[in-house]
Amino acid sequence: MEHRTLGRTGVKVAPLSFGTDNFMNPAPEEVCERMLLTAMDAGVNLLDTGDVYANGEGERVIGRILKDSGRRHEMLIGTKVDHSSRPGAPNERGHSRLNIIRACEASLKRLQTDYIDLYQPHRPSPDIPFDETLSALNDLVTQGKVRYIGCSTHPAWMVVEAIMTSESKGWARYVTEQPPYNLLDRRIENELIPMAQRWGLGLITWAPMALGVLAGRYASNNEYPEGSRADLRGSFYADRVTTRGIEIGREFAGLASDAGLTSAQLAVLWCKDQPGVTSPLIGPRTMGHLESLLPVMDMELSDDLRASCDALVPPGNAVADFHNTSGWMKTTMAG
Repeated sequence: MEHRTLGRTGVKVAPLSFGTDNFMNPAPEEVCERMLLTAMDAGVNLLDTGDVYANGEGERVIGRILKDSGRRHEMLIGTKVDHSSRPGAPNERGHSRLNIIRACEASLKRLQTDYIDLYQPHRPSPDIPFDETLSALNDLVTQGKVRYIGCSTHPAWMVVEAIMTSESKGWARYVTEQPPYNLLDRRIENELIPMAQRWGLGLITWAPMALGVLAGRYASNNEYPEGSRADLRGSFYADRVTTRGIEIGREFAGLASDAGLTSAQLAVLWCKDQPGVTSPLIGPRTMGHLESLLPVMDMELSDDLRASCDALVPPGNAVADFHNTSGWMKTTMAG
């Protein structure tokens, strides 16, 4: 396996990382444990979670698994401080100093660890000055509670502003951004990827299978498979399933079959081997899903297959909106 450098750090990560959004919602704890340990055995060494995942239960389960297995040192833990708040708790939201420090302490307890490898604001907080957010994150790095900082689903201009602020103050700077990216939504190729390459930012991308649309799970945009995130979690997820996306998913399945791959494998492979991408997140719900995707770490996307994918959705374009929870990407997708 060829490891990749995480941004401008000296850290090496596997070409696929482990997303845990399905942990405890709906995957039960015993399945979570089997999947995480299996991924680690295969060489995956970065996981992503967040304090909002399953209302903190995702972090709790990860902490218990890594502690019981004695393998905390093998895994880089990336977690996020959320941007939303509980009803009636106006200060438990966004990326203020108050909330960042409080949220970090809570995540450390749930994860049963002394430090977080990668700590990330989850979506922007445009009403809070960068100075406040970044000074709090810098303090956590200085205190040894956090090793590196990054951000999730931020626009390119905002990431650059954060980097410039950090550099002018001598603070820790973002080393990663975590955007959505798949063949159905390629808009980060227009600004975010060139910016990341210019500034040495690692990209840990999410949704490589486009919510399962590129894995052939959806027959229409108003009938959702039982247990899918579109079925379980409402409009934020369901709105990403479009008629045009499903049509392209069918054509994509033909490309995968001709290449001797499953649609899910090709979707992840395409994302993994796109310029600028460090390590896409795979977020399996079952052991079967995980075991089918792990071999992709050792695969390579051919130029011919890349060109065939480009013919379905040209570079920089989108037929589904995976930024629909970002708050800053303004667009409407038909169907």
